[in-house]
Amino acid sequence: MTKDINDKQDNEQETPDLNAGTPDDASKEATGESNDSEKEGGNKRERTIADFLSNLRDMINSGNVHVETFMAGPPPPPPQRERRRSSSAASKREENNALKRIREFNLTPCEIHDYLDKFVVSQNEAKCALAVAVCDHYNYVRRCINGEIDDEADINHAKHNVLMMGPTGVGKTYIMRCLAQLIGVPFVKADATKYSETGYVGYDVEDIVRDLIKAANGNVRIAQYGIVYIDEIDKLAGRGAEGHKDVSGRGVQVNLLKLMEDTEVKVVSQTDMMGQMRMAMSQSDMPTTIRTKNILFIVSGAFDKLGDIVRKRLGKSIIGFGHQQTDALGRTDAEILSEVQTHDLVEYGFEPEFIGRLPVRVALSDLCQKDLEKILTGVSNNYIQQYQEAFEGYNIQLNVSKDAIQEIARQAAEEKTGARGLLTVLERTFRDFKYMLPGMGVKSIDIDAEGIKDHKKGLGKVIQKHFIELRKKELNDYDPHLIEDVKAYCEEFQKEYGFIIDLPVFTIYNAYTVAIERKVKPLDYIKKALSNLPHALHLVHHPQDTLFTVDQEFIRTPDEHIDKMVKEGLQS
Repeated sequence: MTKDINDKQDNEQETPDLNAGTPDDASKEATGESNDSEKEGGNKRERTIADFLSNLRDMINSGNVHVETFMAGPPPPPPQRERRRSSSAASKREENNALKRIREFNLTPCEIHDYLDKFVVSQNEAKCALAVAVCDHYNYVRRCINGEIDDEADINHAKHNVLMMGPTGVGKTYIMRCLAQLIGVPFVKADATKYSETGYVGYDVEDIVRDLIKAANGNVRIAQYGIVYIDEIDKLAGRGAEGHKDVSGRGVQVNLLKLMEDTEVKVVSQTDMMGQMRMAMSQSDMPTTIRTKNILFIVSGAFDKLGDIVRKRLGKSIIGFGHQQTDALGRTDAEILSEVQTHDLVEYGFEPEFIGRLPVRVALSDLCQKDLEKILTGVSNNYIQQYQEAFEGYNIQLNVSKDAIQEIARQAAEEKTGARGLLTVLERTFRDFKYMLPGMGVKSIDIDAEGIKDHKKGLGKVIQKHFIELRKKELNDYDPHLIEDVKAYCEEFQKEYGFIIDLPVFTIYNAYTVAIERKVKPLDYIKKALSNLPHALHLVHHPQDTLFTVDQEFIRTPDEHIDKMVKEGLQS
């Protein structure tokens, strides 16, 4: 009983007086009791702000930020967090699969060469050199991942970066795409001409590595084992004018050589403010920098005039003009590039340090007509198959004869642009076909060499054949025995007069049209139109001329044509 009374008294003492302040209130404030209450309220506000920032971070990461969201308050966190966990799990699986492919890399140079043969014609030396370089590089990467080599301690490893030289259209880019697809690593292609030295207008060379990260779906751990391919590298060889800084040539070479060796590149550029904000608010465990030591760099260019420098060093004279210059031994520019040395490239305009980081050098040869024919038909997903699939989209079957293939390759060889010349010829030939034939009901196209030489004439043949089929069907619908009856009449004509009469389907159709207009039977009209022909043929024919083809104009106005034929025959 005494305890209950005391508890009741305590409760009554703790109950605040809401009507007015008292001296006891002032004493409580003086003793700091109100400070505890303010501290508790401050902690609550901090938790609210922290929750809001967490939700905001989730929305930014998912890209789902709208004005209405801010006005209505942050969305419930559980769905966003669930989505982030799901995305993170998928990214982790992709990373594990990619690393597993590299960890289990066991291809041999011969296997890579055989794979490239399915897609790339000729260029055996280039295939061999690239196959060996790729195998050496990814065998080293595999051993580093598996712990056989301490990648951090191994500072003496030299990468097998590659320099490819050769004219346009010989397969430099295509070889690299096929290689990256075979190995299963991220691949990025860049054009050297769009980069400038850091701090000047243009792209920073480090953006090449960041593009590789994008190709790896933002996964830095996968991107660090990718392949960077830089085309048009020969355009960096030009020297700046005297007194002016060459920000797009030598400066880019200096920055590139750092990337090709071993350096750390920030995942987000310093000028990318949005990227910096996302990186700061992201809770991802991805590294903020990427190391380029295990990225394979392959550069290429046409290197026009480099052959002249090599010939000058070798003391070989040049014979001929234009694209295909040869030396006294009959070797072309593409063949002479196989003897290029470092000081030739330095004289061409490259920095020695830059060239020194490209130890594997290979020259690609020009494609001859036979090579172009193989590209048209002998490789996977060749150009003829691509055009056949394009016409199948219009429900048209494309059939290309062997002599047409040879003619396409011959014209492409004259273009002097390698395999790209094939596309030029094919597009020039089939553009009108694609424009005219869809919607006409044409079911097939048969193209031969004559159709390639004169594509308008070839298109005319296809349309004529189509209308012949249509008119033949129309004739059969009107009189299914008309063509057979005309054929029998021609046989009787030959027996009686000794002349062979040829009436094509087009002629028969025109006779049928005129006969309907004149309200007579088509066969009767044909017999009447040819009734005076035997006498005319006996007057003007030569002993060796026993065949007479009746064309469309003759069957419409037979008397006029017979008179003209007789006059011309008698005058001659």
